[in-house]
Amino acid sequence: MGYSGCMLSGFRVFTSDQCWREILADLGATLVDNAATADADIDSMKLKLPVSPVELKSAIIGASDKTAILNKLFCRRVDLSPTQTQIVVCLYKSGGMTATELKKALGYAPDATTHTVDTVIYSLRKLFGRDFIKNING
Repeated sequence: MGYSGCMLSGFRVFTSDQCWREILADLGATLVDNAATADADIDSMKLKLPVSPVELKSAIIGASDKTAILNKLFCRRVDLSPTQTQIVVCLYKSGGMTATELKKALGYAPDATTHTVDTVIYSLRKLFGRDFIKNING
């Protein structure tokens, strides 16, 4: 795998277009099936074609900036860990999801025995109150 194969490594990207999916996979992006769980939604971007890999990466980085969402939610600047940020943004963008869906969206197997997600949710509730992330129907 050359440099271009890792250019988008670490970015979770959504698109329904098969051609874009192949291009993004070749550039190392992780493809997701739900725009709400993605760092960037290619379908909603107004990309001017043709686009170079560097321009594409720049557009995805711009779309994946979570600062605006956090500022909107908290009405102030907050410093969260990357996992805390990912959970808050994922839940915000999706409108809510089950624990299994959240784990899957974060890249964990639904039956994984890790307690990372539970621990991060606990820390977020400790920071922002018990009702910050609600558990409805288990």
